[in-house]
Amino acid sequence: MDLVTAAADVRERAYAPYSRFKVGAAVLDERGVLHLGCNVENVAYPEGTCAEAGAIAAMIAAGGQRLKAVAVIADSPQPVPPCGGCRQKLAEFGAGDVPVTLATTAGARLETTIGELLPGRFDAGHMAQSGNAPAP
Repeated sequence: MDLVTAAADVRERAYAPYSRFKVGAAVLDERGVLHLGCNVENVAYPEGTCAEAGAIAAMIAAGGQRLKAVAVIADSPQPVPPCGGCRQKLAEFGAGDVPVTLATTAGARLETTIGELLPGRFDAGHMAQSGNAPAP
């Protein structure tokens, strides 16, 4: 099963009663293990979880550490890019050249990378001079 198909499958389980905008995400970690996430809304909208954040959390919980590929799918006229917060989360766990496939349920696809989604990203290197840089 490819990443887009896996993301489409998990998208069906999204909990989106308020926006009715279901999103699915699939990530592949450095070990070749697949992890899935879907958006989960909350009545205290917009206090919910994005599909990408859910997939990353599943990866970390399962022992993965680095993203090797990402796919995100939604029912939209055009492929939907991750929100700003999820772009930063993707950049935390993946190199700039990690491929990202953005897809629609109708079959449109946009191939990009984490670096193209978040140019000029903030990372631990920016904190090095402060003496507060986290350990690698």
